[in-house]
Order: sequence, then C-alpha cells, then structure tokens
Amino acid sequence: MSREGLREAGPGRLRPGRVVVHRNVRRGSIGWIRPARVVAHDERGLLLWIAPGTTVAYEVAADGRGMRSMPFEEWSTCSHRLAEGTWTGGGTLMLLPEGAAHSVWWQYGEDGRFIEWYVNLEEPAVCWKQDGLAGLDIVDQDLDLVVRPDRTWEWKDEEELVERLAHPGHYWVTDEAAVRAEGERVLSLVQEGRFPFDGSWCDFRPDPAWPVPTGLPPGCRRPPV
Repeated sequence: MSREGLREAGPGRLRPGRVVVHRNVRRGSIGWIRPARVVAHDERGLLLWIAPGTTVAYEVAADGRGMRSMPFEEWSTCSHRLAEGTWTGGGTLMLLPEGAAHSVWWQYGEDGRFIEWYVNLEEPAVCWKQDGLAGLDIVDQDLDLVVRPDRTWEWKDEEELVERLAHPGHYWVTDEAAVRAEGERVLSLVQEGRFPFDGSWCDFRPDPAWPVPTGLPPGCRRPPV
C-alpha cells in the first residue's frame, strides 16, 4: 500500500469526479466510512462531496448502540462492529486543507440551501491508494466548531472531550491544548471572514452527472494506515 500526506500528493493529486473513501479511525479501528466524490484537489487542499443517500458505515456496539448512547468507559470495553446506513440531509461539501489539523464542512438542507459550516478538528489526513481504491484516514479529535452563515459560532462536543480525556488508556486524543489551539486558529479566520468563511462554495451544486455511491466500495474496510 502506498501512503502519502495530502501536502505531498503533487502530480498524484486526485482527479475531479473520482470516488474516494473518507474514514475516521480510532486506535487502529474504523469508526466511519464515507464514500465521497472529489470536487477539486489543489493548493488549497482536497474538496469532497458527500451526496445525500450515499451508503456509509459507522461503528456501533455489538448490540447496535452508538458511541454517544453510552458512557465512554462502557464503549471502550465492549465489542464493536460496522453498521451500514445512508448519509442524510442535503449533502456535505468537505475541505481538507493541506497539512491542517482540521476540515471544514459545508452543510446543506434538502432544498440545497447552505445551512452552516462545521469545523471538524482532526489529525491531518493520510491519503492512501491500493488496488484502484483511494482513501483518506483521519483521527477525529471530537471537539468541533459550528459556524452559522452570519459567522456567529459555538463550540460543540466539549462535554464528550472532557469525559473521554479521563480514559487515556482508551482515548485517541492525547493533547487537548493542541486541539483547542487549532480551533482558536480557525476561529480567527471565521471572525475575519477569511477563506473558507468568505462565502466560497455556499451556493455549490454537484455535477448532476455524478451518480450517488450506493454500496460500499470493495476494499474500503482494509486496516487503517
């Protein structure tokens, strides 16, 4: 398997229209699999579109409960499996800036109207390719920012971060200060109205010729990189 950071992709940048798999990984296990279509891949980073109705997979306990439906201490000691479902809402446009410890998601309503930006704090993505399949593995650091169209904002999931930090033997976040510092850095862009919070892509519409990915691509459950 070849591995490369997004910053190092160079001539190997992913072509528009290609389907890739965006995966959350947690201490060697897969937490989410989201097939997405490449919109652009340039000096600003990788821009992906997750269409409504896309088949996705997400980690649940053996009894079907999700991580948020139980205390983290219980989650960390129970067995898990991947369940399949579909991506709901009006679709998500996702920008992974080159080398950054966050991604920015544009959330749209079912009518295609832009609703909000969602800043997902995460370790920089690792891009991989094998057997014709391309993917990105990220480690979600749980703390997030929700930014409204008027650029008012709020932190999200602070309680989850605090709860899980109390279990360092099982938790994948190791440096809370670094996570918050990255969030503060992104907030400076929000408050100044700078890209990507300058209205770019708020009126995005996907290519109508792109079929919605239904069914997970073969090989998407391969071990995380």
